This record gives sequence, C-alpha cells and structure tokens, in this order.
Amino acid sequence: MDSVQQHAIAVLVDNEAGVLARVIGLFSSRGYNIESLTVAEVDPAESLSRITVVTSGTPMVIEQIKAQLGRLVPVHKVSDLTTEGPYLERELALVKVAGQGEKRVEALRIADIFRARALDSTPASFVFEISGSTGKLDAFIGLMKGLGLVDVSRTGVVAISRGPQGL
Repeated sequence: MDSVQQHAIAVLVDNEAGVLARVIGLFSSRGYNIESLTVAEVDPAESLSRITVVTSGTPMVIEQIKAQLGRLVPVHKVSDLTTEGPYLERELALVKVAGQGEKRVEALRIADIFRARALDSTPASFVFEISGSTGKLDAFIGLMKGLGLVDVSRTGVVAISRGPQGL
C-alpha cells in the first residue's frame, strides 16, 4: 500500500476573478484536504498569479490532483515541487505572547534562539515575526504555548524550485 505524503504544488493561473474558487472547488469536491494555500500575482504584464498548495495523498491521489488541475481552463502550468527536484519553502507567522516576569524573559530568549523578531512590545505582551519551515514555526509556537501564547497568524507555505528554471 502506498503511503500518504505531503506535496507542495505550484500552479500558474490567469489572474482573474473566480480562478481561486475553481481551484479550491476541485479540491473540496473530491474530498482532498488543503494544508496550506497561498496566492499572489507574479506577472502583472501577463496577468498571471501563482497558487501554492500544500496537500497530502498517496502518489496516485497526487497524480490525480495534478492532472485535474492541469485540465482547468485558466491554469497554465502545474508543478509538483516535491517530486521535480530540490526546492525551497518558507512560511511566515506573527505570534502574540502575553506574560510578565520570568515568562516574558523566557519568551525573549526562545525568540532569539529561533531568530524571531519582536515587532511590537508592550509592558504585557510581544508580537513576534518568525519565518522558516513549517516545522520551525510549529516548534516555536509550541514553546510559546507555555509562556502565554495569545494569538497566531500564519501566511501558509510559499515555495520555489532551486536552480535556473522557472515555473
């Protein structure tokens, strides 16, 4: 039996109303889970956007997802970054932590270790900015839970292939 694996899939699409809804509809109608989703215009002159979707499935399910995405009319290219060679991925989070005394000092120590940056500081709280792999962010947020974690806002994964070729 094939094991379920996580894949980062980049999709180059026309930047027009309804395209994201169609891509998301493809996932939801077939019961595929989206673990992370980011979208932004990448070529204003050609009116193109890049959607990065992180999803999980068996190799057969991932192939089905890619094939179905490729058949959507506004889709120009589908690339499974996970299987097509080395790639880089990053995520950004804003993490609010409230605390006093030793917990406040410990939150600052951990932030320094993780290279998180304090964007806002009040006598009762911090807002940290942290970027890196999803695992790094998960670890940082997990440690902050015991120190007064109040709120988290995450961007989702952005990814790009290494080397000279583009999407």
